[in-house]
Amino acid sequence: MPFIMLAALIDMISIGLIIPVLPALVGSFTGSQADQAYWYGVVTFTFGFANFFGSPILGALSDSFGRRPVLLIGFCGLMFSFFATAMVTSLHLLVGIRLVAGAMQSNLSVANAYVADITPPEERAKRFGMLGAMFGVGFVLGPVIGGLLGAVNLRLPFLVAGSLAVLNLLYGYFVLPESLPRERRHAFEWRNTNPFRSLRGLTQLKGAGPLVAVVACAGLAQFLLYTCWVLYTTFKFGWSTFENGLSLAAVGVVAAIMQGLLLGRILRVMSPRRLAVLGLISSTLAYALWGAATQSWMMFAIIFVNLLGATVGATIQSIISSAADAHNQGRTLGAVGGLNSLMAVLAPPIGATLLQMVAHLPRGDWRIGAPFYLCALLQAAALALTITHFRRQRSARRVAAAPA
Repeated sequence: MPFIMLAALIDMISIGLIIPVLPALVGSFTGSQADQAYWYGVVTFTFGFANFFGSPILGALSDSFGRRPVLLIGFCGLMFSFFATAMVTSLHLLVGIRLVAGAMQSNLSVANAYVADITPPEERAKRFGMLGAMFGVGFVLGPVIGGLLGAVNLRLPFLVAGSLAVLNLLYGYFVLPESLPRERRHAFEWRNTNPFRSLRGLTQLKGAGPLVAVVACAGLAQFLLYTCWVLYTTFKFGWSTFENGLSLAAVGVVAAIMQGLLLGRILRVMSPRRLAVLGLISSTLAYALWGAATQSWMMFAIIFVNLLGATVGATIQSIISSAADAHNQGRTLGAVGGLNSLMAVLAPPIGATLLQMVAHLPRGDWRIGAPFYLCALLQAAALALTITHFRRQRSARRVAAAPA
């Protein structure tokens, strides 16, 4: 765990560095807020589109050749993406760079498969939470550093992020051990890399298949948040890259505290299923309140109140991982990554369209929160699906346990 947690930490710091400044970089090539929203949607859509088709391939490769070499490919993809973006001179070049980077980068799903390799099923929710805490810490440090560097020069965060990706590549090559023993690997088959086939396989997992729709709804809401946060706060409150960096760091603080310190303790007294339901209730309310916020301080207050919302990903993912056998963790979690990538494909055009529709409104107008109101509806749908699925499971167990 310490090896993969450090790799995840460096990875997330490098990604977090660019989040506050990428919308501003796109805006440097456009002439209006509406154009900025449109092209930012194109840039983020391109990455998600490539990642959707690349993630199952990399997940299957990790089942065949081990997690470590696939993680190294991902670190190379990040390194290329950051250094090339730092030198980009047009929007079309930026779109092309994000296309290549998306195809090569599947670090999150492979890291989760790495954790599944070394963890018994009953400990996976806690371990996924520990890994999530590293991403949270990286999300604290990255956006703050990126906001500060972006205030000096918009391209400086990309150079620093590329340097961190080089560091992770060297660490992965010389230090990171392999987690998947040879006897648990199997031959690579192209038919297993079809992203839609992988999604069908997820729906057939005993005891977890219906949760695929939950992952889809929650994932789409999350990627809408990532797509719209910086532009939303800029349009509604006039935030700079530094303020956006601070707000994203606050999200990371909450994730790190909940997943790194509190999640294990909570799981001692509460099942992952119940915690998933409470987390979805919390995040549904948080999205609605973010959209309706009228003052900057409210955004920070809602972030810190939404502690339980940070548990949803780890708890749902642990349930799905436990339903898969030990030989297919990479493919299963790669399929989860592919599903999230599909949501990352859908989120930018949806978010960009909503932001374009409200870009002309004056600062503080409640209608600018349209993307977050949609997120709240998606989380509410995920909550209803989750409760229905768990109730059906309980009913099925009662029927199975009843006398003939």
